Amino acid sequence: MKKSVVKLSVVLLVVLLTVSLTGCLCCLPTARRVVREVSEPTAVYEQRKEAEPTPTPLPPEVVRQADAEEQLLINLYKRVNPGVVHVRVVTAVDMSELLPGLPDSEEQYQQGTGSGFVVDKDGHIVTNNHVVADAEEVQVMFHDGTTVRATVVGTDPDSDLAVIKAEGVAASELYPLLLGDSDSLEIGQRALVIGNPYGLRGTLTVGIISALGRSLQLGRMSEVLGSRFSIPELIQTDAAINPGNSGGPLLNSQGQVIGVNTAYDPEVSGVGFAVPVNTLKRVLPKLIAEGRYAYPWLGISGRDLSLDLIEAMDLPVQHGAVVISVTPDSPADKAGLRGSSETVEERGLELEIGGDVIIAIDGQPVRVFDDIVVYLLRSTEVGQKVTLTIIRDGREQSVQVTLAERPSR
Repeated sequence: MKKSVVKLSVVLLVVLLTVSLTGCLCCLPTARRVVREVSEPTAVYEQRKEAEPTPTPLPPEVVRQADAEEQLLINLYKRVNPGVVHVRVVTAVDMSELLPGLPDSEEQYQQGTGSGFVVDKDGHIVTNNHVVADAEEVQVMFHDGTTVRATVVGTDPDSDLAVIKAEGVAASELYPLLLGDSDSLEIGQRALVIGNPYGLRGTLTVGIISALGRSLQLGRMSEVLGSRFSIPELIQTDAAINPGNSGGPLLNSQGQVIGVNTAYDPEVSGVGFAVPVNTLKRVLPKLIAEGRYAYPWLGISGRDLSLDLIEAMDLPVQHGAVVISVTPDSPADKAGLRGSSETVEERGLELEIGGDVIIAIDGQPVRVFDDIVVYLLRSTEVGQKVTLTIIRDGREQSVQVTLAERPSR
């Protein structure tokens, strides 16, 4: 009996051990799967974390330089913005002129907006002529929101400059801007604009000087500016110039005015133009004192020499400006200058030939037509005599011309 009990106990022990072992073996695969499911995402996350790029730290000197440039712009804006104003104008519009056929009706009024900047403690403000042309009412809003009326003191359509004067503003509340030197500008240097694009007051944009010595010829933009004559020596910039920036300052890194923003090409992004500040310096005293500026006038239209023109006219020179037309009774007409006399076709292009070719003025070489315009603006005055060196019929000659005043529009 005892042996049977022992045997039974042994059998029970073996069975229990077998069941326990079998139970453990059945649980192991499940346990391993659970561990795998938990551990795999953690491993993948660790791998991804290790694979993610870590930003390369900037050298301290680079950070300091970036901070210095930011601070330069911040300080410049704080110093200059108080001298920049928002110009608002009200202009009467005759609707029957805009829409012929309409019955006579009362005048309609439209509002315009632009920018300007203070130039002295007397309250004189520079803006564009096309901003205030034909305005019946002009208002000026300063940086702190103060708004006053202004009167138009002088206008110059041919440089698209105008001077207005703020009324009832104390000299202590005026912050004239410093005028720089546009003759010392370099392509690539920083250019800044402060103004009111789309009526958004006190907007700063930053770019560079893209080109110098540009000229706005007669065409889409000059029609907007209201001038019959090209404006030479314009500064081209990619600093954003939009509607409402007209008349505001173009600035250098010192906060000096280097130009007056005047035009942009709506069909080309990043192309804006400013009248150089040295032109403003010439015109400004006359506009304040007399309300206008008298330009010396020659009375010709012309174009740069091209290879086609040189070959068609069999010219002995490679540079110069050919006279296309001469205004009747102008100084050039009285001096006997000749315009083009015939038209020829070259490879589908019509060329006006036969006119005098100007190669120098008062001994200064003329390489392109704008050289004549720039010389007249910078170095001459009404009533002065100038000597033109020309090529006529293949021979070099000299012609003396007495300059008159440009006719009014």
